[in-house]
Amino acid sequence: MQHNPPPLVVVMGVSGSGKTTVGAALAQRLRVPFADADDFHPQANIDKMSAGMPLTDDDRGPWLATIAVWLGEHAQSGGVASCSALKRAYRDVLAAAAPHVVFVHLHGDPDVIAARVAGRPGHFMPTALVESQFATLEPLEPGERGAVLDVDQPVDDLVTQSLTLIDSRDPEATRP
Repeated sequence: MQHNPPPLVVVMGVSGSGKTTVGAALAQRLRVPFADADDFHPQANIDKMSAGMPLTDDDRGPWLATIAVWLGEHAQSGGVASCSALKRAYRDVLAAAAPHVVFVHLHGDPDVIAARVAGRPGHFMPTALVESQFATLEPLEPGERGAVLDVDQPVDDLVTQSLTLIDSRDPEATRP
């Protein structure tokens, strides 16, 4: 019988998709650590986004490397991280550190997402940047392990669907 390592999951999507909420709930259900990638941003990135400027690949590089280190440190014990992971190249950085990572892509209607972002008090991501996030987003591709879930569902349903995906994970599976 093949032994699967503990679940290592990145809950991904644009700002306002529910990554932190779903990721924290999923980690609690799995009884593994949770990391919110927002907490890994350097102050310069936060300042840039707060000013309404989208991040560049150069801005995201060190941030992604830090998240990749966290994933690598939790590869054997399991963990859940929320991270936008908008491009395949970004996800490749994360997967290089943790090859058995599963991506749970929370996706929704841009108007619904924008309304969610507008309703978040005190967050550094302004509603004006939601459109740029959708423009940057590259869907999961063949060879990436994961699935796309519709955000227009209760958190418990999204967590249950994520658990089903993790339980049925196959090292070669892609479920976009």
